[in-house]
Amino acid sequence: MKRITVIPGDGIGKEVMDAAMLVLESLDLPFEYVWMEAGDEAFEKYGKALPDETLEECKKSDAVLFGAAGETAADVIVKLRFELETFANIRPAKSYKGIKALYNDIDMVIVRENTECLYKGLEFEVADGVTESIRVITRKGSERIARFAFELAKKEGRKKVTALHKANVMKKTCGLFRDVCRSVAKEYPEIEFNEYYIDAACTYMVMDPWRFDVIVTTNMFGDIVSDLAAGLVGGLGLAPSANIGEKYALFEPVHGSAPDIAGKGIANPSAMILTATMMLRHFGYIEEADKVEKALEQVLAEGKTTPDLGGNLKTMEMAEEVVKKLKSME
Repeated sequence: MKRITVIPGDGIGKEVMDAAMLVLESLDLPFEYVWMEAGDEAFEKYGKALPDETLEECKKSDAVLFGAAGETAADVIVKLRFELETFANIRPAKSYKGIKALYNDIDMVIVRENTECLYKGLEFEVADGVTESIRVITRKGSERIARFAFELAKKEGRKKVTALHKANVMKKTCGLFRDVCRSVAKEYPEIEFNEYYIDAACTYMVMDPWRFDVIVTTNMFGDIVSDLAAGLVGGLGLAPSANIGEKYALFEPVHGSAPDIAGKGIANPSAMILTATMMLRHFGYIEEADKVEKALEQVLAEGKTTPDLGGNLKTMEMAEEVVKKLKSME
């Protein structure tokens, strides 16, 4: 029995979580779900965006399934990543039939270091009108994320790993990351390795995305380019992610709480459902994950989608369509 902490969070997090849970519970898997609170509403209620009880439950679970955080995101999802030491953030970007996108044949994955860089939050006001932020890059952190990227490429049968950095300007921090990636690459001669400066990489992603297969990069750069990659294939509504550590795993869609549409029941549940498939694969339920993704693909191809993708279905109606497809596969 797998114990999973479910945190809907804020805004559309609640809606897309309900949709993903409808799909998960239709699979009849040996999962125990424990629902907990975190986010803006939790802060108003308890004075803490990430209550101690929620964090404690997360550390007792086999995985955490998270919806979305609002204004307190840094105190919730970022803190959870650090507390659970989920050093690898995996963000696939894949094209699906029936979705209007810049490209219809993209299949890349971004492996983002999750515990270092500017997102450690080491910011200070050093004088009136003068602030500073400390960027932390370590050999240990760089080595484990680089090795994770190559192992992922090996496991998924991918052919190339590309490191993104800015070592021509940040010679110490990005220089260390680049050098470690080069060193780790030598241990995987069967996988092609190359590297780009982050600014050039953004241009290449838009003009020639097929040159990328697995991308490995630092925390903030990974956050930025993964959103860019999502834009290539139809938007954040189709962007799932997994945060993996040596002990814990945390799964969350890339999109935020979208307060402008929260409560309207029209949020796109695709990213949350795809995030759930990443959790299933993490636990070894490959066949079930493939079925869910295939069912979602069929729903997308038929245009049975929410308004952001050109359809007219409500969030739960789209989830129900996925469940119908799943049942037809039995």
